[in-house]
Amino acid sequence: MIPIRYVEPVFRPPSEAESLILPVTDGCSWNQCTFCEMYTAPQKKFRAREDDEIVDSIRQTGERYGDQVRRVFLADGDALVLPTRRLLLILDAIRTHLPAVRRVSSYCLPRNLRKKSQSEIDQLAAAGLKMVYVGAESGDDQVLAAVKKGETFETTCEALEKFGQAGITRSVMILNGLGGKRYSRQHAENSAKLVNLTQPEYLSTLVVSFPTGEQRFRADFPEWEPLEQPELFVEMEQFLAALELKRTVFRSDHASNFLILKGTLGADKERLLTQVRQAIERPQDAHLRPAWARGL
Repeated sequence: MIPIRYVEPVFRPPSEAESLILPVTDGCSWNQCTFCEMYTAPQKKFRAREDDEIVDSIRQTGERYGDQVRRVFLADGDALVLPTRRLLLILDAIRTHLPAVRRVSSYCLPRNLRKKSQSEIDQLAAAGLKMVYVGAESGDDQVLAAVKKGETFETTCEALEKFGQAGITRSVMILNGLGGKRYSRQHAENSAKLVNLTQPEYLSTLVVSFPTGEQRFRADFPEWEPLEQPELFVEMEQFLAALELKRTVFRSDHASNFLILKGTLGADKERLLTQVRQAIERPQDAHLRPAWARGL
């Protein structure tokens, strides 16, 4: 048994499948995004864990598993909300008790980075924070306000630039279809603008979906109309066409996606655009993911 207390459900990025999931907070400090159902369970109410519990979990894990742990993901929704002093304590404990760890990563809400100086981010990078996952969702301020994201184009851009300056790898996620029919084009174009300005190392897209229903989402965004499958592809084509990236690994292979896309931008931009355009023109030949395989 791993000597760590978990509060179900536990979430992590797909690329952290082989990582040690280390909760340093429970839930999400914002937790108002109307499209997100990850931290709405009563037991996921936000709280920061005590230093003693976190460090003791790290120490015991080190005693039991020694040099077997190579990666650590700091959970839950936005571990970087913790003060820099506390994060440095956690990173120091990881270095001490889990010496084989080569990558520590975390989700991050951009708004929390406004409380931290560039010097603090540099300190975290030097202490072992190697990668952050930023759910930008959109680069369009109207869309962000409609879904109660609590962010703007500016706050997201500022956070990504701070991480970039510190040499911390950034993985950015955009939600295909989040703006609905009304804001589809501006959502695509402003999201591309955000990514172009920040040049993240990784970029992914998911299709917005509501496994437990749309009621909560529509309460604040009543004019939202979902995009049909062809319209999702058109929005994706607009997004990809507007991207001007030097070297960003791109993935659109989450379970929510109808069309699986993988490549490096900009080297594979034209190939990816060809795939999307073929899906628009000849969906029957596009090898789309069947509906039953899109369950979340």
